[in-house]
Amino acid sequence: MNGPAPMEVLRQHLIDPEICIRCNTCEETCPVDAITHDSNNYVVKAEVCNGCMACISPCPTGSIDNWRTVLKSRAYSVEEQFTWDELPAQNTTASAALDYPAQAGADTNATDATDATDNPDENPEGIDVDTVRGSTLPPWSAVKPYVNLYTHKQPLAATVVGNYRLTGESTASDIHHVMLDFGTTPFPVVEGQSIGILPPGTSKDGKTHHARQYSIASPRDGEREGYNNLSLTVKRVTQDHRGNVADGVCSNYLCDLKKGDKVNVIGPFGSTFLMPNHPNSHLLMICTGTGSAPMRAMTEYRRRRRLKGATGKLMLFFGARTKEELPYFGPLVNLPKDFIDTTLAFSRTAGQPKRYVQDAMRERATDVGQMLRDDNTFIYVCGLKGMEDGVLQALRDIAVQNGIEWDPLWRALKREGRLHLETY
Repeated sequence: MNGPAPMEVLRQHLIDPEICIRCNTCEETCPVDAITHDSNNYVVKAEVCNGCMACISPCPTGSIDNWRTVLKSRAYSVEEQFTWDELPAQNTTASAALDYPAQAGADTNATDATDATDNPDENPEGIDVDTVRGSTLPPWSAVKPYVNLYTHKQPLAATVVGNYRLTGESTASDIHHVMLDFGTTPFPVVEGQSIGILPPGTSKDGKTHHARQYSIASPRDGEREGYNNLSLTVKRVTQDHRGNVADGVCSNYLCDLKKGDKVNVIGPFGSTFLMPNHPNSHLLMICTGTGSAPMRAMTEYRRRRRLKGATGKLMLFFGARTKEELPYFGPLVNLPKDFIDTTLAFSRTAGQPKRYVQDAMRERATDVGQMLRDDNTFIYVCGLKGMEDGVLQALRDIAVQNGIEWDPLWRALKREGRLHLETY
């Protein structure tokens, strides 16, 4: 007598649309192109995903770490996932097939591929460092952050306590410093984290706007020290990536806010792009434009603790088109030289050749090389996606110039949580 027909069971990887802030980190990280998106959701192709876990750690919200046990023949299609507003409940029939494979007639080896990911303690790094360009782990001495305290369904209303322009009125680059206060409601953050802003209104299809992610520009003890507030660095978007006229939904909303206005906030997000907390750690920071936000937060925290035991060096490479388009220019150049070593790079100064952050780094190759030799150096890169290749190539060239083998160093930086990339 024949037994029941085998049932193939799949542990399907899914993204929670209620938590996802559409930052594109997962799609950029996935080494097999299993993740895609439309105007509504980010989704995972079941037939492509190999469960490598490369996307798990970089996700700032944790929305990527969701799984459903399904019959392989009934895996959720990409088209179906695009329509979701929330994740489906676990299918009890498929779950039973996984729990009792012999009774169900299934191949008892069906779940072998997922065994390593069922218990993260067996694989604490989650992935091989060769599959990613930067660290997926925080520095060993970083504080443990809070994440996802407030969600799309239950956001926290913050009050605008300040909003001023950072860039010159003569330039088209309109960058604002926006300060939000949370009153007596806890909203604990640390340097390197981000929040989501829920802009009011709906999209053209009538759906509520998705949250937009912004890096926090203030230290953990507040924009105003000792207060339950934080700041953001926001650039007004007036054109799309093709150069066509297009007003950014959230950036224009934030830049136009007035003191006393209320803003719906979700988060905080981020558990890897964090600063070290041991006092002799060095920070090598490379940024452009609004990518300066987390660098400002880290620098300000170190400045406040300068007389409380922090002895590590700070080195900053900061790029913009012109001096007038560089946010925080005035306060930055007034910081003591023995506190932070700052090099500015401007790519559109009249009468001058284009100069980018990677060019400035090469000019300081000896000093950067000394930092690369020190195991207490932590590197942070934040800005437009286009800068990432140039910065990594510059680091490689500088290492070689200083007699340091790049590939072993690169692997060590990633494995030890000492190379952090946040580009967009």
